[in-house]
Amino acid sequence: MLHNTLKRVLIAMGLSLTAYTAQAACLDNVVLVHGNAGSPSDWNATISTLKSQGYTDAQFYRPNWGSKTNPAINDHSAANTNPVKASMQAAKAASCTGRIDVIGHSMGVTLAMKAINELAYSTSVNSFIGIAGAQHGLESCGVYPFNVFTPTCGSNGLSIDSPLILSVKNKRYGSKMYSIKSYIDEVVCIGSCYVYGSHTSNIDGQNATYDFALGHFGLKDYTTYTQASLVFQ
Repeated sequence: MLHNTLKRVLIAMGLSLTAYTAQAACLDNVVLVHGNAGSPSDWNATISTLKSQGYTDAQFYRPNWGSKTNPAINDHSAANTNPVKASMQAAKAASCTGRIDVIGHSMGVTLAMKAINELAYSTSVNSFIGIAGAQHGLESCGVYPFNVFTPTCGSNGLSIDSPLILSVKNKRYGSKMYSIKSYIDEVVCIGSCYVYGSHTSNIDGQNATYDFALGHFGLKDYTTYTQASLVFQ
């Protein structure tokens, strides 16, 4: 009876039940950016959780970037940023909402930030979720331009106050921004988690941050229901 009542209301409004169902199921496409020396398959757990909540395989965009064997040579160069930008453009073009959600892990967070800046996509992103990122740089990389030994820590990398780090600070990356972080992160917290008094995984202007007693990769793999809840907000 409820189904029939809904159908009559929709017909009166000039809509079909099929159109209503399609509209109700319309979800942002999701771009998932892996970390340094990672791969698109790193997001399998997140995708499995999102699919259990109504997403389809076609709604996930997973750019593949960087060397898989030598993480020290990876930075935020155009060679690594361009695949991320291409995925964002494809995801937005195919989105039924006209917007996308972005989830990044580790160096994928700052790479996604750079891509959004270059595309001027901040208003095209609904939820931006940074997992174990380093928006403020890594103490293990030193303070630019001192003690910078690898491209990952160089001017286009994660040394504190590098040109790259300065370019991604204090900007919007979506309507809502969230960070997921840990104080026992074995990568981000080498030396210290803090940069200038703030955990480096915090995102400037974030709506909320979520702390877990997990390691760098556990933050990605074991917080998938938190990630999903933030995508739906």
